[in-house]
This record gives sequence, C-alpha cells and structure tokens, in this order.
Amino acid sequence: MLLTMFGVSIFALIVAAILVLPSFVSVAPTEVGLVTRRFSRKKLSEDNPIAFQNEAGYQADLLMPGLRWRFWLLYAVEKHPWVQIPAGQIGVVIAQVGAALPTGAKSAAYKAEFDQFSDLRGFVAKGGQKGVQRPVLAPGTTLPIHPIGFLVITKNRVYGVPVSPDLHRRGVHLTPETFGLQDADLDVLRIDRNAGDQRDMIGIVTALEGDPLASGDIASRLNGYADVEQMERDGSTDSEVIERLLGNKNQTHNNYQNFQAFLDNGGRIGLQHDPLPYGAYILNPFLVKVEKVPMLVVEQGQVAVIKAYVGLTPRDTSGPEFKFGSLVHPGHRGIWQEPLRTGKYPINPYCYKAEIVPTAILTLNWADRISTAHNLDAKLEQIVAKSSEGFVFRIDLQVQIHVPDTNAPRVISTVGTMPNLVNEVLQAAVGNHFRDTLQSMPAVRFIETRQAVQVQALEHIRYELGKYHVETPGVYIQDVVFPADLVEVLTRREIANQEIATFKQQRLSQDERIETEKARGTADMQAELAKSKVGVDIHTNNANARKAEADGESFYIERTGTAKGAEVRAVGLARAEAYEAQVRAFGGPMATMVVNAIEALSKSQTPIMPNILVTGGGTFEALAAAFLKNVQQSSVQKQ
Repeated sequence: MLLTMFGVSIFALIVAAILVLPSFVSVAPTEVGLVTRRFSRKKLSEDNPIAFQNEAGYQADLLMPGLRWRFWLLYAVEKHPWVQIPAGQIGVVIAQVGAALPTGAKSAAYKAEFDQFSDLRGFVAKGGQKGVQRPVLAPGTTLPIHPIGFLVITKNRVYGVPVSPDLHRRGVHLTPETFGLQDADLDVLRIDRNAGDQRDMIGIVTALEGDPLASGDIASRLNGYADVEQMERDGSTDSEVIERLLGNKNQTHNNYQNFQAFLDNGGRIGLQHDPLPYGAYILNPFLVKVEKVPMLVVEQGQVAVIKAYVGLTPRDTSGPEFKFGSLVHPGHRGIWQEPLRTGKYPINPYCYKAEIVPTAILTLNWADRISTAHNLDAKLEQIVAKSSEGFVFRIDLQVQIHVPDTNAPRVISTVGTMPNLVNEVLQAAVGNHFRDTLQSMPAVRFIETRQAVQVQALEHIRYELGKYHVETPGVYIQDVVFPADLVEVLTRREIANQEIATFKQQRLSQDERIETEKARGTADMQAELAKSKVGVDIHTNNANARKAEADGESFYIERTGTAKGAEVRAVGLARAEAYEAQVRAFGGPMATMVVNAIEALSKSQTPIMPNILVTGGGTFEALAAAFLKNVQQSSVQKQ
C-alpha cells in the first residue's frame, strides 16, 4: 500500500514537473516574450491578428525580461529582441493592427498618446491605424515593441513578424528592399557642405502625402502667399518681401520631422517651397523625399536676377516704355525687379531660377583663347571678313561690356540669359559690323586706318548694346591675320621702304661724317683761327685808326685848302692888281710877262741855264741875265 502511494506521489511529481516546469520562461534583459494562446472559445476577427481578450492566437501582452510563467499546454512563448536603432540610423514603424486607413491615405494619423508604440493596447484603444506610421524612431532608441503589432524597419534588419500570408508562404527574409526602401533611406539625413566641390548645400523637399496642390501651383507653401499680400498692403519694401520669401516656415513642423504637424498646418503633397538648411534630420522615407542641391551663391561683382515660377498673379511694374517682357515685385510670378546681391541664399531652384549677371566689366575675346574669369566667350571665334579686293582677314578682337546691377533685370527680361546676350546679340552686332566695314574698303586702307575703324566699331557697338541696357567701355582690335599673298606684297613693300630708309640713313651718316671732319679741322685750326681773328681785329683797328686819321687829315686839308684857297685868291687878286700896275709901269703886257716868268724861275731850284753870260741884245737882256744869276746863287745858298 505504501509502495503504491509512493509510486502515485512520484508519478504526481513527475506529472507536475512536466506540466509546471516547462511553463517557466526566462526572458533576457534585451528580449520580450511573445505569447500565443493555443486554443480558446473566443475567435479573432478576420482583420485582427492579435488577441486582446484571450482569444486564441498572438496575445497583446508581452512577457517582459525576467522569469515568467505561462502554462505551456495553453500558451506558447517566443522570444524576440527589443527594437534597437543604431546611431546614425532611423527606424520606420509599420502597424499591423488597428483601424483601416481612410481611402487615399498613405500613412496613419498619429496622436501624442501613441508615444513610441510600446503600448499596443493603448495604440489600438486610442484609434491607432494600420500602415506606415508618420513618426520614425530616432537613433539610439531601444523599445520593447510588439513583434506582431508592429514591424520596425532599420538599415541592418527588420524587427517583427509579418502577418502577410504572401510573405509567409514565400518565406521571404525581410530587408528594407522588401518594402521598397534603400539602405540610404534609413540613415539620418545630413545636409552640409558638398565634399566634392565644397559647395554649401540645401535640401529640396517633396512630400508624398497631403491634400492636392491648389490649381496652377507647382509647389506648396504653408498658407500660400497671404503674408506677402499683407506686406504689400503695409507698404513693405521689395527687400523685406524677399527676406520673408527666402525665410521658411519649417518651425511649424520641425523641418518636416513632425509630418503630422506638417499636415495639420495645411501642408500639401508635392514639391515644397521651403528647403531644408544645414543640419541632420530624421525624416520618414515613406513620406518625404529630399534632393540635395547647391545653395545659391552670389559673389562680389555679381547679381542674381530671379525668375519666379511661384507666387501671386503677375503685375507688370516695368512701365509702358519697356517693350521687352515685364518685371514684377518680389512675391509675384515673373522676373523680379529687385535682384539679389552678394550673399548666400537657400533658394529652391524649382521655384525660382536665378540668372547670374556679372556687374563688373567683362572682357570678351573673339579669338582662340577665352577669358579665365568667366566662360561667356567660349563660343566666340575670330572674326572672318573680306576687303573690297577679296582679301580674307581674320581679326582678334576684345570687347568690354558692363551691365549695371540696377539694369540687370531689364537685361535678362530682354535677352533671357547672359550667354544669349553674348552669343546672339553681341556676336551679330560685332561680326556684321566688321564684315560690312571691311567689305567697303581696300585692304591697305584698313591697315592704315585701323585706329579709326576701332573707334567707329566702339561707337556702333555702344549704340547697339545700349538698346539692351548694356554699356560698352571699350572695343580693341588685338591682332589682324592677313592673307599670305597680301603679306608677301606688304613685306616686299616694307623691305623697299626699309632700304630707302637705310640709304637715307647712310647719307645722313656721311653728312654727319663730313660735319664731324669739318668740326675736327675747325678744332685743329682753332689756334691759327684765334691768331687770325686777333690779326683781323688788329688790322680792323689799324684801318679804323687810319680811317679816323684820314678823316681828320681830310678835314684838315679841307679846312686848310679852304684857307689856302682864300689866301691864293687874295694873293691872286693882289697879283692881278700888281700885274695891272706892272703893265702900266713896263709899258705893255709883254714886258710884264717876262718879269713874272723871271720871278717864277727864280723860285725854282732847277737851273735853267749854265752860268753863262747872256750877251747880245740890248740893255734889258743884260739886266735879265744878271738877275737870273743872282737868283740862282741865292737858291743854292738856301739849300
């Protein structure tokens, strides 16, 4: 009897051990226990895989870490890891329980009561919906999330058990690609400088859910442009309106990270007006797509003319005199009348196209080289023109242009882009002018009047570009490539001219040599020349002295002669009177003449006759002979 009772006890203990011990479950600290009820009188609804009221199937309550007990004949327990989101990654939550999504909805509405989806009963009881949940799990999150109630997709693995019969039948190993995601979609989105070219970047956002855009809109801006209209009524300046437009309203939905707030504040599906600036963002890849684009950078010496594709209805402000397009206030669709100046702007290039206009003086080359400061002359080539004789010229040309910043919107409204201005307008104006000019003149004349042609070209181009509100500081002919046959003719002509010049130079050299030799001879004769000059001076002085002496003597003789003449006259008169007296005394003129002759002979030193006695005749002759002798003797004595 005792043995029987002992055996029964042992059997009871064995049965109890078999029934009780397997019912104890040890759940690790980073695990949860998923409980499955094997059978029950209650049945689950067809669209609900989890039992909230002890129905057979997956139970809503999980076993937390520790030693837990569930009767193994009634319950089965599976261990699943806690959801852990690695650093730099996000977790996307998909609910497999809850209410069905509204028609057209792509994600489930979120309530703050749902917290981080670790309370399955609370999620369902408070109206949680099936499908993609709008919030995502941040990096570093660790949660005991129900593996049947939710799937959590991370970059490295998918947490949870899919209830889709299709996935079960195929035995698919779940990866992000299974749900249409790429690994990069599950990283934290970082927007910073582009590592390749070091450009500042922004994120252009496209929302994949929301109400449709208003008719005619291509991008969504929260509350539209009502704030811009109010600023215009208040008299705000264009610059103030631009600041408002280039700012953003991302603070209302935490930069699209709170997608529920985005929708609640009127966010619409499609392209978003406001971009994401620098930063790191945890965005739901099922609801938001981001494209990184460079930030608009306007350098010194530039302005950006904005072509707006979004905004209020266009209202032209250019005035009736402007015939090339229209200009509008910022905030309206069209070309803004106020350009953006030096700075960096987080502007959406799909909403606003920025046309960069250099406002510094640009040098454009019509040549084989291009400017290193810009690329606007990349399509410009040497100008090919013919002279009136048919010679073909190739001209290297430089043209300087300047667009004032205040005129930049008008220039863009007129020509569209700066390349259009250069390649269409300027190319035609410059090329046609030089072709027409050369066609009307001989080649040699063009060469000789190159400067005049350059001045004429400046005036013409300045006039043509002035129509487009562009200034032209200068036009410069850099080089002219002549045809070979003309070069040969000009070369021969130049050689001949150079030979003529050489001969003239040689002649000048010989002339200079003669002058040099003459100067050398002059230098060598300086002593004699000085002596001769002194002699000349002496002779001149002597001549002057003699002349003075002669002048004095002449004056003396003149005066003396005058006096002597008076004396002679007086003597003559006296003699005449004496003569008359002699005539009367001697009795006739003959006797008087003889007497006078004898007197004259007596005064002469030349003997007339020898000392011979004059004989014969009469008494008169004797007396005359005696008288002549006495006169002769007296003259000798005086000598």
